Amino acid sequence: MLSDEVKSAYDNFYTQTDTTWRMLGAEAKAKNIMYVCKSIQPVKVLEVGAGDGSILHFLNEWNFGKELYALEIADTGVELIQSRGLSRLKEVQSFDGYQIPYADDEFDLVILAHVLEHVEHERVLIRELKRVAKHIVVEVPLDYRFGVDKRMKHFLDYGHINMYTPTSLRFLLQSEGLEIIDDQVSLTPTETIKFNQFVNNKAPKTFSKVLRIELEYRIKKFVGNLLGTKKQEQYANAYTVLTKKSSQTLQIF
Repeated sequence: MLSDEVKSAYDNFYTQTDTTWRMLGAEAKAKNIMYVCKSIQPVKVLEVGAGDGSILHFLNEWNFGKELYALEIADTGVELIQSRGLSRLKEVQSFDGYQIPYADDEFDLVILAHVLEHVEHERVLIRELKRVAKHIVVEVPLDYRFGVDKRMKHFLDYGHINMYTPTSLRFLLQSEGLEIIDDQVSLTPTETIKFNQFVNNKAPKTFSKVLRIELEYRIKKFVGNLLGTKKQEQYANAYTVLTKKSSQTLQIF
């Protein structure tokens, strides 16, 4: 169960003042989710750790899943999701961060987007996701870089207590008896970077700074496509992976 301290920290996490910022990030996440899920047609979809419902907003708009459900630990998040009036949203509930209040195999797909990096007991949550759904899609930020421990305060301020690479996330999921169906790495869109720099961080907006953001994005795309998967993963900011229950039973000693 989620500790009272963590629950209290997230209770007032979502506000109306950062709506534009959250929607920018959510649009990219929703596109990534739909891309890796292109081989399946889920009817009943649950998002665990749904935040303020911004990802669900886009999935609803783009007709992804006929029935949408949401679980969120923050009371403010639950209220914001309910206030969106999403036509395909059937139910939103608060939960304790680990125990999912639904039956075995109740969903075609569970979404866990930018949640796992916050979770103290990753495997406990993954096993619950596996219990309630045929497929699981996970997206995590790729925070890990050499020397990341020197920036610990920065990441802890965001609640990021776990670090992943595509390889380490695949290992975690496969060691829990999940089979990888599709995956992709992605760069943060330039519009999101600009908003963060010029609005969130209040940096002066100049032609040279805008040009630098655009060029850096294009160069990383080009070099990644030229040199292949290893370089793409090195540059990427997020990793999205679709899994299903494996027929192979794994035992962890």
